[in-house]
Amino acid sequence: MTDVVIRALDTSDADLFNTLSDPLGAREGHRLTRHRPDWKRVALRDGRVVARGAWWGGPDDTEPVNLNWFDVAEGEEEAGAALLRSAPWQVELELNLPTGWRDDPALRAAAETRFTAARTAGYELLVERLLYRWTPDHGLPDRPGRLVFRSEPDDAVFFDALRRIHSATLDVHALKAIEEGGLDQAAQEELDFFHWCPSPREWWQVAHTPRGEPVGIHIPAHNPSGPCIGFIGVLPDQRGHGYAYDLLTECTHWLVDHGAEFIAAATDLGNVPMAANFAKAGFPVVKERLNFRPV
Repeated sequence: MTDVVIRALDTSDADLFNTLSDPLGAREGHRLTRHRPDWKRVALRDGRVVARGAWWGGPDDTEPVNLNWFDVAEGEEEAGAALLRSAPWQVELELNLPTGWRDDPALRAAAETRFTAARTAGYELLVERLLYRWTPDHGLPDRPGRLVFRSEPDDAVFFDALRRIHSATLDVHALKAIEEGGLDQAAQEELDFFHWCPSPREWWQVAHTPRGEPVGIHIPAHNPSGPCIGFIGVLPDQRGHGYAYDLLTECTHWLVDHGAEFIAAATDLGNVPMAANFAKAGFPVVKERLNFRPV
């Protein structure tokens, strides 16, 4: 067996990326994703692509945010690991998989090939997530009408709310940030993401009870691929009343009122209460995501 050659692509040979088989449907899943040719890399054996990776970032990012397209041919786990190890960017790896992939032998085998390559390269599983996509045919959920929503221009209000929300959170990325730098880091990472989104800052909203008691926040957003539920968070002392659903329905209505024809969303597999709210609001699961991090 000949040695593997790892190389970056450019505009002149970008089509080489598409020569590897696509059993997990990544190409369709990335129909709206813009990948830069020079952030794509392939592993070649005898001139044939046996592994590929496409790193991704926003239009103004100078470095990739993550690696969200990673494929490895059957039996080429070492080549996939070499592709990851040799990359100039060591960022989180996102593997988007069809729903029910564990129950389909062919899909499971393809997924396991990628998992093995990632682990061989020194990545570890961080979290499994559920990806949602609401469209009008699923029906617009009714607003419960229990809360009052208003825009808030002061970032400090959101920072304080995020600190309180993440003091008792099920979100694995937030827990990782807390472990690294405390609640301030977790809150700041969320704020940085909200500002990174191209949607207007004026969309961020705070929720109160009719008596004026703060309940939580919701962030209707657009990421580079389109409208999404940016964040839903209920303050710890207001939990137990089902307010996350009120926030989710308001966020959904806001995006639709501002022209959204679909809405993407995600939550951790372990966040059972939020998953239940998405199901109740008519958001179907369309993909499952496994996030790996380099260690």
